[in-house]
Order: sequence, then structure tokens, then C-alpha cells
Amino acid sequence: MLNPKCFNFLTLFISLLSLPSPTISQSSSLTNFLHCLHYGSDPIVSQSIYIASNPAFQTILQARIKNRRFLNPETLKPVAIVVPTRIDHVQGTVICAKDNGLQVRIRSGGHDYEGLSYRSNVTFIILDMSNFRSIDIDVKTETAWVQSGATLGELYYHIANKTNMHGFPSGVCPTVGIGGHFSGGGYGNLMRKYGLSVDNILDIIAVDALGNVHDRASMGEDLFWAIRGGGAASFAVVVSYKIKLVRVPNKVTVFRKGFTLEQGPTDLVHKWQQVAPNINEEFFIKVKLEPSFINGNQTVTATFIGFFLGRREKLLPIISKTFPELNLTQQDCHEMRWVETTLFWAGFPIGTPIETLLNRTIWTPLFFKNKSDYVKNVIPKESLNKIWKMTMAMMNRNDINKTRFDLECSPYGGKMNVIPESNTPFPHRKGNLFLIQYAFSWTDEGNNVSFNNIKKLRKLYDGMAPYVSKDPRECFLNYRDLDIGSNRSNETSFDDAKIYGRKYFKDNYTRLTKVKASVDPNNFFKYEQSIPPIK
Repeated sequence: MLNPKCFNFLTLFISLLSLPSPTISQSSSLTNFLHCLHYGSDPIVSQSIYIASNPAFQTILQARIKNRRFLNPETLKPVAIVVPTRIDHVQGTVICAKDNGLQVRIRSGGHDYEGLSYRSNVTFIILDMSNFRSIDIDVKTETAWVQSGATLGELYYHIANKTNMHGFPSGVCPTVGIGGHFSGGGYGNLMRKYGLSVDNILDIIAVDALGNVHDRASMGEDLFWAIRGGGAASFAVVVSYKIKLVRVPNKVTVFRKGFTLEQGPTDLVHKWQQVAPNINEEFFIKVKLEPSFINGNQTVTATFIGFFLGRREKLLPIISKTFPELNLTQQDCHEMRWVETTLFWAGFPIGTPIETLLNRTIWTPLFFKNKSDYVKNVIPKESLNKIWKMTMAMMNRNDINKTRFDLECSPYGGKMNVIPESNTPFPHRKGNLFLIQYAFSWTDEGNNVSFNNIKKLRKLYDGMAPYVSKDPRECFLNYRDLDIGSNRSNETSFDDAKIYGRKYFKDNYTRLTKVKASVDPNNFFKYEQSIPPIK
């Protein structure tokens, strides 16, 4: 593992202090930035720098852009992309960008919903961490070091290569980058048993705004607290995480069972709200609500997707007692290794080889816009019927093969009720029944198509207001949404920041601003919804 004491910024880059001051011109800033990198760093870094004149620039830029809304000519492109292979390259990039007035956008997987890791409204560079993807599993200590450019799929695969008795609580999309996922909280179907990804992080290696490398001991507990769920890109460049592996049985059970409106999902979803957050923490039962057309008739399908840390002979009696309306049978249940469930949850057929988890280009990018909500009180049946109507209004017959929309509802409870809100910046703990993700994607090109689809999603979101959290209306940072308290510019006011800060972090927002003021008072690490430095 990298030893932060071996990388002393003062020794490596003392000569940079005498470089020319930043210029206003974009081309001059870029020239000075490149000169700075070559002057102060190992020549190897030159092989990792891409500018617009480089034939590979566009390929590198687009390789990890998952949202096609930001692949248009109007989106401002970076003046350079740095794909470092060593930690001193990361240090050099931070220092040289800062000295030459260039903003840095940090990208690991590129799944961020608003594209903030690869776009900006000001002159910027991308620091692409995709080469930092090593994973070191230590079964004896039940820990692992994983670099921020690795993907969730790669982490799951490497864990499984060492042990069938361990897993890690993270998300269901295998191509998501570790860096972004962990820094926003990170959740998955193990959260009711073991909490979030950030609840299981033991140490971090990161580069601060001065180019210094820190581990947990040298950065201090305040910064270590902030970058575990507070959006690490506001504070530092995370290079790697030390995580605590969690124990899972040799075999676990999953199921997927769907019901259309004609089959009575209103009663089922109403009951699910009461059962899923309160059932044994070994269970995670998610429900996905999706408008569709069957035999020409519009309907809503409620699909219950379950995960149980045990065999089906133990699962079925518990479900029969607590949720008999689901009518779950032995044939509905599938036993498999934990690593195989990660493919099941990602939508792959049962039996898909686990090597698929190593594929970083599984899905073609789509146009999409997502939002999130937290529900604290059971939604009555009559209100669910209103929600079905609003959901069906998201699609018409002409949209069948062009758009996809669903409400993904993930239950809380269990461990999430035990961990205090202030333990990490992620505050959405006790008192929440479930999280809603509104996921809307489409394939048609054109700004008008995107505008109209986003308008429909915003209308549905407004219509959901009576049924979700209030004062503030809470949101999940990993489901970034620039509609929230933001003027969508790079010059976010403190008033704007307080609005989105409260929605994402509740009372933890104030502490985050103080940490920011302490470690990055000049606000070098900033973006449209970053944490401002307020003392």
C-alpha cells in the first residue's frame, strides 16, 4: 500500500513556487499548466495528458460519459484531461491547476447524474482516476484497499476471488466508480444489515488542495468524516479507501416477482411500506414501479425484488408470516453466492459468469434525468392510486420503445436506524421508511426531447410533494440533482448552497462548511453543488 510519507509535495514541487502567475487567457492558462506539469513532475506524466489536438482526446473524454445529455456540442469541453498513473501525478495536477487558475473536475466512473465530473461552465481540466484501480483483499483481517478508479463490479469480483464468505455494502450497478459512489454515501441491498459503504470505511489516502498526501491519521478526523459521504470532490482527491469487508453466508437467496394493476399491487405496495423497513435486517425487499403497456392497455407494474442473507427454507416461513400477500413460492426463490447476486440485481440472467463484473462498457449511454425523495410515513392506498395515474402520465403509446421510467423504492430500517445521523455527513437514517429514486431515460436525440422529458419528471416530482419528507425535502447526494437550490452556474451563492446543503446533509451541512473552510479556505475544489468554506 502507498505510504503517504514517501510523497512530500514540498520536496517534489518546491520549484513550482517561482512559476509565472496565472493568466486570464484560456490558451495561456493551458500552456502554463502543461509547462508546470513537465517542469515539476516526472516525464512519465506527459504520456497521461490529453489536449484537444491529441487524436485520442475525444475518445478519452467520452469513454466514461454515461449521460448522453452532456455529449452535445454545447457542453463546454475540458482544455486537458490528465489520466495519472502515480500519486505524484495527482499531486502535480492539483498544484499546477491551482497555480494557473484552472478548475479540476475529478472523474472515476463517470456515472454522476449531472455530469459534474466531466463538465463545467468555466475553464477546467479533468483528472481522470480510471488508472487507479488496484484492489488488495486481505481475508485474514477482513479488510481491503481499493483505489478510487476501480468499479463496484471489479471490487465484487476481487472479493469473490478470495472468499465466498465476505461481501461489501455498495450499489447494484457494476460499472459505477468507487470514488464517486463512496464519497456520496453508497448504498445497496446490504445496508439494512451493515449500513452504507461509508459506514465501513476505515482509512483513506487523499491529496488535498495544497498537493499534500494524507491518510486518516495525518488528515485528521474532521476531514476523514467529511469525505465519507459529504462529496469528496469538495475537499480533496481521494486516491484509495481501506474498507471493512462484511460477512455473508455461503449461499444467499434472491427473488423477483411482478404484479400489474389488474393483479392488485396497491394493496401489496401499501403492505410493503409497513413490512420492508421493519422486517428482520437479513432481508432487503425493494419495489420497482414502472408504467407500461400490456396488450395495448396502459398499466403500472410493481416488481418486488428481494435479497435474503440465508437459504430459502428459512426465508419462506418468515415471508409467509409477515408478508403472505406476496404469495412467494419456492420456485420464485433462487439460491446463489453473494457475488452472483450482484449480477442478478444488475439485471443479468441467472448464471451469467462473474467475469462480466469486470466489463466497464456493459451499457450504452442513455439520455437521462433522475431525482430522489425520502418517505417517512406510510402512503395511504388512495394516494397510491393517485401516484399510479401520475406515473402513467410519464409515458404514452408512442414512447414504448423510446423511453423508460420507474420509481425505485428501497427500504430503510435495520442498521440504518441504529447509526446516528452525525456519524457521517450522510444524515438520512432513523425515521425513513424508504428512499425513492425517480429514474427517467430516453433514446431520442434533440434538446426539445430532453427538455420535454425533464419537464414531465419535474411535474411528477412536484406532484409527489405531499407524500415525502418536508422541511427540508431530503435528497440523496449520489443521485445528484441540479434542480435543487442551484442556479446551475459555477458561481453558487451561500444561499443556494444552504438550500441544497440542507436537503443533502440536513444538520451536518454546517459542520461540512467548517471543515471546508479549514482544509480549502480558497475554495479550489468547487463545482455547481460543492460545499462552500464558511467559518
